[in-house]
Amino acid sequence: MSKVPSLPYFKIIHALQRAGWTVVSQKGSHIKIQKHIGNELLKVIVPAHRPIKRSTLAKILKQTHIDIDEFLELL
Repeated sequence: MSKVPSLPYFKIIHALQRAGWTVVSQKGSHIKIQKHIGNELLKVIVPAHRPIKRSTLAKILKQTHIDIDEFLELL
């Protein structure tokens, strides 16, 4: 398993969009993204920070059910 990188928010959003996530709204420095998985609608908040801390990115990936290696391929 690879190490979680520290990246700017726009690269993370772009990679998640490639995985099928959609940007729904932005309020201040918080960007809301969502994706339908089966009968569920998952919603995740991504902070608009440069860079996003590695621990924060790890939590975002956990919420989106994407492992780090899969995420790195989306970059």
